[in-house]
Amino acid sequence: MSQPTYAAQQTAARGPGILVVTGGTDGIGRALAERRLGLGDTVVIIGRAREKGEAFLAHAREIGAADRARLLRADLGLVAENRRVLDELRGAFPVIDTLVFCARHYRSDRAETAEGVEETFAHFYLSRYLLGHGLADALGRSAHPVVVNVAGPGAGLDVIRWDDLEFRDGYHGGAALGQAGKLNDLLGVVSAERYADAGLRYVLVHPGATVTSLSGQYDEATRRHIEEMQRTAKPLAQALEPIAAVVDRPPRQPLSAFVEGRELDVRTGDFDAAAARRLDEVTEVVLKKVPA
Repeated sequence: MSQPTYAAQQTAARGPGILVVTGGTDGIGRALAERRLGLGDTVVIIGRAREKGEAFLAHAREIGAADRARLLRADLGLVAENRRVLDELRGAFPVIDTLVFCARHYRSDRAETAEGVEETFAHFYLSRYLLGHGLADALGRSAHPVVVNVAGPGAGLDVIRWDDLEFRDGYHGGAALGQAGKLNDLLGVVSAERYADAGLRYVLVHPGATVTSLSGQYDEATRRHIEEMQRTAKPLAQALEPIAAVVDRPPRQPLSAFVEGRELDVRTGDFDAAAARRLDEVTEVVLKKVPA
């Protein structure tokens, strides 16, 4: 059975609301934040870079939207920082309409956070797990809540190291990032299953290779490879289009996934519900080991 087209599934264009963007100080996250700010949203960006965050606030003042722009500085690789962000967001915004995950950080060399968790797993997956579930109540109070997870959907389940999720053996930066992307697919499956009755729409998006900043720690060979790829990568404005589309007009179904605007069939084994529930249980075990 073929999937209906996105145009046939999308809802009506939504009006201004509350938008939260992780990784909103740079790249696609920043571009989306500025776009929605211009359309009337109240926008909260979350990121580590003070100067880039302040530049976003300066842009808001320039367009007369200073009262609708907010910066939360945080290291999203730390569970404690995610919990602090959750407290601040829930205190300030009882209702959140849109949550967008854009933060990513590549590491050629394996490293652990101060809490003892492998950094890619912590930053690219655990943060999204914590914020997505932690803001579910606020999203559930919205008339049309949507979570957009920019991660890279569609890989097979075989990329998951179930017995070594934190790559203690044989670490490779690309493999760690690829696995985290797949974990986000399964996070979307669980979230859609758990919150569909509250009207939540969960959208997984991969914009494709994009000309943007190289956030991360790269060895020389990897950096040269990425820079070569960026010579033919799409410009930021083009990569933003499919992401902005699902924010502006969320799909009707609880879970959907897109790669460069092409919709994937989320009924396949790559989005297996049993694997998603297994990951949910494993994640809770990991979190219990992190010092409060």
